[in-house]
Amino acid sequence: MTDSPVVLGIESSCDETGAGLVRNGRLLGHAVASSMDEHARFGGVVPEIAARAHVHSFNPVVHRALEEAGLRMSDIGAVAVTTGPGLAGALQVGVAGAKGLAYALDVPLYGVHHLAGHVAADALAHGPLPDPCVVLIVSGGHTSLLLVRDLARDPITHLGDTLDDAAGECFDKVARVFGLPYPGGPAIDRAARDGDPSAVAFPRPLTGARDDPYAFSFSGLKTAAARWAEQRRGTGLAVADGAAALQEAVADVLTRKAVAACREYGVTTLVVVGGVAANSRVRSLADERCAAAGITLRVPPMGLCTDNGAMIAAVGDLLVRAGAEPAPLDVSIDPSAPLERAALHPAPRPSARPVAA
Repeated sequence: MTDSPVVLGIESSCDETGAGLVRNGRLLGHAVASSMDEHARFGGVVPEIAARAHVHSFNPVVHRALEEAGLRMSDIGAVAVTTGPGLAGALQVGVAGAKGLAYALDVPLYGVHHLAGHVAADALAHGPLPDPCVVLIVSGGHTSLLLVRDLARDPITHLGDTLDDAAGECFDKVARVFGLPYPGGPAIDRAARDGDPSAVAFPRPLTGARDDPYAFSFSGLKTAAARWAEQRRGTGLAVADGAAALQEAVADVLTRKAVAACREYGVTTLVVVGGVAANSRVRSLADERCAAAGITLRVPPMGLCTDNGAMIAAVGDLLVRAGAEPAPLDVSIDPSAPLERAALHPAPRPSARPVAA
């Protein structure tokens, strides 16, 4: 088989600037620069700081990825970039840089949906995604259950989505109440190691008989954890127990619904992706429940769970090999784009016409 072009992927939707290089489904090299430390003192991502960090990191990250892959700029045969969803200013930096490279190299440009990148990340570690598979996306801003067939060619079916706070948001907000540092997910995971997951009976939202079986809601769980912490503020807060119980509740809801979806749709492979897929209890409970149900579990390695350019390059590689139409060089961003297909080529907005005198 003739090699397809080397695809450079660019990711800049939030606080990580990522560049990755993929050809024929194989990761050749990637690099990530994070501005997380600059946001930590604010307890969350500051869009202006993130955009400025992307400007400073864009070229160094691309060159580091090329160096790791042992490639030159002239070896790039296509460029893929996240065009949404994400922070508008952050997306603009990545898209502008990707357009410049595609134009200078005279290669096609592909706009990619950020969440499709998370799905494709697993293929870099474990080979092509089975058709069909159920995908559980769990990240800071998104929690979704999807039925995925051919990622490059077919529309993506949403089985369920979060109605309010996503799992990652719940971790971040509760961590702040617990006095833990930002980002909350890793802090909760670390604290939970010394805690008892059965110490607090936190609720399992939307798991009743009359609830939507595949929808998610973590706002109530967040509130329950915050109230528990406030009630114990003066008597000594058992942070480890609270963290372990919260983590157990989130992992229980996520994995229970994901395995149920696999059973209902007759799917034998569950893929868990996104930043919260790095959580130790989510991974272990998913492994236990999938093994009991005879379902194959696939989770990307830690380095590919969080935002990175390799996952965007992976989608671009799939689109190139599927013969997908490239994006125009004036492609725009869509900060709130719904996940319908892997390719995301929003049309530029018409410029405002001056008002006649």
